[in-house]
Amino acid sequence: MKSNKRPIGTIIMIIMTIFFYLPILFMIVFSFNSSKSLTHFTGFSLQWYEKMLTNNAMMESLYITIIVAILATIISTIIGTISAIGLSKSKKIVHDLIMQVNDFPIMNPEIVTAIGLMLFFITIKVEKGLMTMLLAHIAFCIPYVILSVMPKIRSLDPNLADAAMDLGATPWQALIKVIVPQIMPGIFSGALIAFTMSFDDFIISYFVTGKGIKNLSIMVYTMSKRINPSINAISTLVVVLITIVLIVVNVVPLIRQRREKAGKIAKNYRFVMVGLVVAMIIGAVSMSMSQLSGGNKKYQGQTLHVYNCGEYTGENLLSDFEKATGCTVVMDLFESNEQMYIKVANGESYDILIPSDYMIERLIQEDLLQKLDQDKITGLDLLTDNVKGLPYDSHNEYSVPYFWGSVGIVYDKTKVKESDLEKDGFGIFKNPKYKGDIYLYDSERDSFMMALKSLGYSMNTKSQKELQEAYQWLVECVQTMEPEIVTDEIIDNMAQARKALGLVYSGDAVYVMSENENIGYYLPKEGTNLWSDAMVIPKNAKNVELAHEFINFVSEYDGAMDNSSYVGYTSPNQEVMTELIKEGGAYHGINAYIPRTGYDKDEVFTYDEKTRKVIAEYWSKVKIAASNAN
Repeated sequence: MKSNKRPIGTIIMIIMTIFFYLPILFMIVFSFNSSKSLTHFTGFSLQWYEKMLTNNAMMESLYITIIVAILATIISTIIGTISAIGLSKSKKIVHDLIMQVNDFPIMNPEIVTAIGLMLFFITIKVEKGLMTMLLAHIAFCIPYVILSVMPKIRSLDPNLADAAMDLGATPWQALIKVIVPQIMPGIFSGALIAFTMSFDDFIISYFVTGKGIKNLSIMVYTMSKRINPSINAISTLVVVLITIVLIVVNVVPLIRQRREKAGKIAKNYRFVMVGLVVAMIIGAVSMSMSQLSGGNKKYQGQTLHVYNCGEYTGENLLSDFEKATGCTVVMDLFESNEQMYIKVANGESYDILIPSDYMIERLIQEDLLQKLDQDKITGLDLLTDNVKGLPYDSHNEYSVPYFWGSVGIVYDKTKVKESDLEKDGFGIFKNPKYKGDIYLYDSERDSFMMALKSLGYSMNTKSQKELQEAYQWLVECVQTMEPEIVTDEIIDNMAQARKALGLVYSGDAVYVMSENENIGYYLPKEGTNLWSDAMVIPKNAKNVELAHEFINFVSEYDGAMDNSSYVGYTSPNQEVMTELIKEGGAYHGINAYIPRTGYDKDEVFTYDEKTRKVIAEYWSKVKIAASNAN
């Protein structure tokens, strides 16, 4: 029996090892990919490592991650160790009570801890940033240290400290020279767990940070919303760093055991660790000082707070603006207009917001925006007339366009006939020929736009009857067509032609078409959503003058070109649009780049709270119907 079990156990171990490490190997390989694709290897290149190293935000997030992890580990290990030793000398009732309290954060869902810490910092009116992130990490690391140290303390002779003091040691000497060396394995284990928990944390960090401070987990999360292979590069770098640390941790003790002067080596090792921390802190200060040097003296030392969607900014836009003005730009990222609204409505201060059309209308209605100083806006004349004077801000009193585009159908030309698209329009998502081969976009507004347009209604309808019909249209679609409801993963999936067609934003279609010549983009004759995102200044902005400078910088040629050429969405700057679509331009021959204009069935979303709630409720039911159908 034993001889039979051994091979089975070995096979299971091999399978589990492959299961855990194959994705890491996959990631490392694709960090050297010559294209943006995260699934199709097109050739060897180091370009993503170059982009990673020149991306200040990405490298700063890695630096912040390491600094916070090291400081949280050191502080939580000291506090946790002292607390564990103190508890070992406490009365049983106190010991048991504290240990139960200590276990609670470990067993508690992380999201609950995150919200609790966020509310705590808000209640005591502490501005969220690096310090709140560090305090939160220390707080959730301490219980793990206590839990690791306590078993070692229990194994000690309770009279050990008394014996040391009887021999002439002071209480401090008894603690440092007698107790601590005996429990060092537990302290070391607790420190490793604390470092791992801090380095890896996303949820708590996401809720307690602010002022643009992002650790690596937050940065990767926001980058993963769109195609950015630099994620693979920085993740590979982290894997290499961790591998080096593991080698050092395992090899150094072996070397120390073979050396006669083990105490000296340990002392030197501690000096190295302290020196590393000091070097990192000096580096952080140097980085901050370098950001303040140079540029326009008028704005030197000032900070601009921008709130934008993730992966929606040109590669060099922020760094170029900082060089041009001497200021520091802090950019926070939101996942949706609704998330942005909650923060703004609750009084969080930003100098620039970049919301969508319907949300700008809502912010204006609720008096959360201030009018632009038209004497300070110099870039409006550079923009195409198609993005000026839109219904949500008919005189551009509050906003200056940032990107614009349409919502249409991206399709594989080898699978989908254009005659089917012309005949069915958005109704192609209910054509049985493409059952199980379609993507729906997980956006309640755009999904209902598709259904309403297919039924011949306005996407801004307030009719309960028409909304009900659109809901039934979508339910029938998900129940009969077996669609996959996705978000930004549709970009790479359609670039690889994994399905026949999908609903997509024009800017994403631009990338897909540039990656795969067999992909097309179609705008149905029933009309579509002609959307616009724009820059606005909130009522509670603290640096209004610098905000106007940023709006002008983004609107002018260099900033607009960097934005559009990198992100792929249509620039409102007329010269940039012309440059990118002309022969030899980055988007020549890609019809998705220039939105359809002058078509009377295309609409811009308007805001109505009652309708929004109805659509949100209906869309939740559609997704439930989709999950039941599958």
